[in-house]
Amino acid sequence: MDSFIVSARKYRPLSFATVVGQDVITSTLKNAIRNQQIAQAFLFTGPRGVGKTTCARILAKTINCEQITSDGEACNKCASCQSFSKSASFNIYELDAASNNSIDDIRTLVDQVRIPPQAGKYKVYIIDEVHMLSQAAFNAFLKTLEEPPAYAKFILATTEKHKIIPTILSRCQIFDFKRIGVEDIAGHLAYVARSEHIEAEADALHVIAQKADGGLRDALSMFDQLVSFAGNTLTYRQVIDNLNVLDHEYYFKITDFILSGDISHALLVLNEIIDNGFEGQHFMTGMAQHLRNLLVCQDKETLKLLETSANIRNQYLEQTGRCSASMLLKTLDVCNGFDIDFRNSNNKRLHLEIALMQMCLTANPQAATIDKIPVKPSVVVHSLELKVPEAAPVKLNAVPSAEPLKPEPAVTQPIASQTVVQNEAKDEIKEHPLENKVKESKPAFSTYTGVNLSGLMGSGDVAASAVSESETTAGEPTVPSMLNAFTQADLESAWKAMAVEVASDHPNLLATLTCRPPLLDGDTRIIVTVDNKIQDGYIFENRPAMVVYLRNALRNTSISIETYISEKPVEERKPYTDTERFDALARNNPEIKKLKDQLNLDIDM
Repeated sequence: MDSFIVSARKYRPLSFATVVGQDVITSTLKNAIRNQQIAQAFLFTGPRGVGKTTCARILAKTINCEQITSDGEACNKCASCQSFSKSASFNIYELDAASNNSIDDIRTLVDQVRIPPQAGKYKVYIIDEVHMLSQAAFNAFLKTLEEPPAYAKFILATTEKHKIIPTILSRCQIFDFKRIGVEDIAGHLAYVARSEHIEAEADALHVIAQKADGGLRDALSMFDQLVSFAGNTLTYRQVIDNLNVLDHEYYFKITDFILSGDISHALLVLNEIIDNGFEGQHFMTGMAQHLRNLLVCQDKETLKLLETSANIRNQYLEQTGRCSASMLLKTLDVCNGFDIDFRNSNNKRLHLEIALMQMCLTANPQAATIDKIPVKPSVVVHSLELKVPEAAPVKLNAVPSAEPLKPEPAVTQPIASQTVVQNEAKDEIKEHPLENKVKESKPAFSTYTGVNLSGLMGSGDVAASAVSESETTAGEPTVPSMLNAFTQADLESAWKAMAVEVASDHPNLLATLTCRPPLLDGDTRIIVTVDNKIQDGYIFENRPAMVVYLRNALRNTSISIETYISEKPVEERKPYTDTERFDALARNNPEIKKLKDQLNLDIDM
């Protein structure tokens, strides 16, 4: 029984022409050989399985060939080529720097460099995984690499160029190997399949090429594994089942549901995918790739960026005709946001379903199968909400007339409690308002509704209607203008009743309103002195209700309230609990506290 040789070794390229996907590098090397401009040191860098070591061996064989062809290839017939093919060449040395990375290993190599070749023109040293050398080994190698003998050539190969010290890089010609394209890998796999008399579907080979991610060696390893399972016939279904690849048909199906806004069927397909053992992030990554492919199919110029078989390409072209570029970009943004937040999500299944539903709503918000509950329009002022009937549209920008309104007789019925107003923007008062003249207020506009509320705030001499035009249109009762004069005593009487009414459920607000009497400044401006910003916040939150109450009680629609934070500390209140009384006594008579501590007494008065 013959020993089995893996395809990666059996079909390793033996000439520059057979190297897959590195045409620029192979052309450069062949031109250098033809022109006899061979550098003293080369550095081949790039991902795994893209041909770095293979090209190093072909270069070493070709420069020692006795009969180089006109296109810069080895003849494969001379003694040097034959010895290389049998792995018996004494002019080519391979060193694995991963296991020979010490300074002693490099010194041994430097000693070998001093001996000229016994046959052939060059001694070639191929150092693989050169980035694994230690710092001392690199330094010991520097002088030899910079000024080697004329017969010595060095070819360094690595997957991590950034780990090599700059002094080594500056002494080498650097060749960056790229990832091999899907089409190139699929074509090489087809060649191997024909050579092995294996029938393989084109879609199956493309899936292997995509899974390999640019590495030809990985693709050949997967090909051998699949052939061991499937035998001489390799189908698309066998490949996706064995490589745990999600069938592209799922993506086409879900995209159809997204376009139609069918959330229910999209979630059912997602459930089927999860039941088949695929992770949510794996699915969403593939979905993002699918949407990206649809996007590149929108333009003939970018169609070449689609790396797939002809059969699947036709499916992409058919589906992309029903998609708009803006929709694809929005759904791609949803996928990207999902990928960013996925790791932080506690319920990953729900997070995935929400992302899928968002894509359905983004693509087709009209046809999305969700409950459409009609919502009545409403106007929100601060923390309260005013309901407006559906039949009457709300005019948020209605501004009351600037003409002065004539006073009307006082109204005996209560003012509509639904009308809520925002106090005018308060000016900053640095000193006590009773010692300095307060500036005239400017017309204030509500930051919530955009309606001019200057008349409701009592600014200047103009008094406007207490209800906006939108509420009047909607059929709400209109509050007439009232300009009844009142005194400080009237204010204090109404203020006490208002404090009990408005702050009945808020003890903190009641204490704030009753600790100091309000002060009447001018005819309608009320100044409330508070001790801190917390009390100021209590009044700000309840100011609309306070203003409505006072205007109704004092029959004046121009009343406004402003707060002033006092710099003087509030007077110490009298103690009323047992502990507070004892502390007050102890401050005046320290001996009482000492007696309590000595006798270990409890406070119980």
